Formats: sequence, structure tokens, C-alpha cells
Amino acid sequence: MAISLSVVLLLAIILVVLIRGGNLKAGPAVVAVLFGFFLASTGMADDIQRFLDSITRTIGAIKF
Repeated sequence: MAISLSVVLLLAIILVVLIRGGNLKAGPAVVAVLFGFFLASTGMADDIQRFLDSITRTIGAIKF
């Protein structure tokens, strides 16, 4: 849950920066947000979550 919330917050910040910087217009940003919202309600949501969890674990396992 904490990782999911952190990712949502990070993506929201990136989205705001892109819109304010003029690299992303409001229309395509709304479409991207709606796509993500509706994608989360599909059967692919669990697979995507598992994929993101595995990436998070992999990054967390890297020793510097």
C-alpha cells in the first residue's frame, strides 16, 4: 500500500511538472489519467501490480 501511494504521488508530481513545463497539454494528460483509471479496473491490473512489485523488489535488492 505504501509503495502504491508513493508511486501515485510521484506520477502526479511528474504529470504536474510536464503540464506546467508545456511538454504535455491538459487534454492528453486527462486522457492518460482516464486510461490509467480504467486500466486499473481491468483484469490486467493484478498482472501490472505484480510486475511493478517485482521491479521494486529488484531495485531494493541492489547493493551499492
